Amino acid sequence: MEKPIEIFDVIVIGAGIMGSCTAYQTSKRNQKTLLLEQFDFLHHLGSSHGESRTIRASYPEDYYPKMVLKSETLWRDAEEQIGYKVYFKTPQLDIGPSNNKALKAVISSCNKNSIPVRVIDRNTMFQEFDDLIQLPDNWIGVVTEYGGVIKPTKAVSMFQTLAIKNGAFLKDNMEVVEIKKDSLTGGVLVMGKNGEKFSGKKCVVTVGPWMNKLVRNITGIVIPIQPLETTVFYWKIKKGYESKFTIGNGFPTFASYGETYIYGTPSLEYPGLIKIPIHGGRPCEPTDRTWEPTQSLDPLKKWIQEKFGDLVDSTRPVLMQSCMYSVTPDEDFVIDFLGGEFGDDVVVGGGFSGHGFKMGPIVGKILSDLVIDGETKDVELMHFRIKRFEKNSKGNLKNFDDQVSSAH
Repeated sequence: MEKPIEIFDVIVIGAGIMGSCTAYQTSKRNQKTLLLEQFDFLHHLGSSHGESRTIRASYPEDYYPKMVLKSETLWRDAEEQIGYKVYFKTPQLDIGPSNNKALKAVISSCNKNSIPVRVIDRNTMFQEFDDLIQLPDNWIGVVTEYGGVIKPTKAVSMFQTLAIKNGAFLKDNMEVVEIKKDSLTGGVLVMGKNGEKFSGKKCVVTVGPWMNKLVRNITGIVIPIQPLETTVFYWKIKKGYESKFTIGNGFPTFASYGETYIYGTPSLEYPGLIKIPIHGGRPCEPTDRTWEPTQSLDPLKKWIQEKFGDLVDSTRPVLMQSCMYSVTPDEDFVIDFLGGEFGDDVVVGGGFSGHGFKMGPIVGKILSDLVIDGETKDVELMHFRIKRFEKNSKGNLKNFDDQVSSAH
């Protein structure tokens, strides 16, 4: 006789940062929660692993800073509960040509969101950052206090542990191949590749680069989320200068606007090395990764040489790590009810476009609000609806250039 299927209040599919934060939030609200992951927990095949992620509130779009600030509070709350740190604070520095539209939008966005911001020239930059960063004459620096580094694998583990403490059930190596309406309960039936079935009153789908494929297979709906393979690079700091580039010395997390969007973090996870990658990558399915550099390194080498001189060895990176992005045409998130036959029973969170990790805690809260209450009071979701692509295939209109470049 077949054993009865256990019924959960919420089933979360995908245990990266978004799914783990969601499971923590739903279990915190006394919902019987099941978190499913297709691979081992804390695997390196998606977007939530590695040694560091930037947190910053300086965005050209004025709807992200509020989310970052709310997320920062939730990061601190979680750290307090778990008893260790995953978030290390330092200033955020954005640099670029003074006439760059995106950088000007960053300044405007900070002002609209009451985020203290200072615009500095190359001379002030020299004084403030120990002569470490050189700017061309026509470039400016934009300094905000809301910056820092998050340890991603440690952070995902933290939220999974807190979810377990709240009574959540976690199951890895469980690839989901189908989601359908449960005719017996009126909820949702989730089926694993191995034949196991799970019944939930509600379901949240946060499967990163697998989102488009899974949703298309379930409903026929195409959400324009393109997986990109990206590569993170670490570069060697000149001997004797290693401590200058650390958080302890006040070195910032940074982003550079211009022809190529380049970002980086202070030396932290690998002493003597600094992380400086290009924000972009190669379109591919998650099963089609090369694990090799996805873009030409020439613009990056040139940028390092120009901005750090001989303080950072720009001849070649000494360490590389592969990661996946899930990019929407407008680089904005998808947070919405799936609709159709599922109505409000299935919520999707995806398309975080290489900049969502920092907002994992608030996204998890929003997704939990949607499945429990049917709405969220934390954020206006207008910019994150699936239907925005029906009106315009490019999604939300913006008056500045895309930050993610795809190298074909």
